[in-house]
Amino acid sequence: MIELVLTLCLLENPQKCREEGLTFSAENLTPMQCVMGAQPVIAQHMELRPRWACRKWRCRPAGMYAKA
Repeated sequence: MIELVLTLCLLENPQKCREEGLTFSAENLTPMQCVMGAQPVIAQHMELRPRWACRKWRCRPAGMYAKA
């Protein structure tokens, strides 16, 4: 599985940021496919978060990193 990790920052306070992970359940999805398909997924995700801006994003294998 692949995880798309977004770094979101508040528009009114750009120093306040958080990470959100979106996990794709397709077992044969490659990191390159994640990168190529990320922008529409990010746009849809951000429609629900009008007070936040996506500062950066990345794809990585899911389940390999502990949540803080």
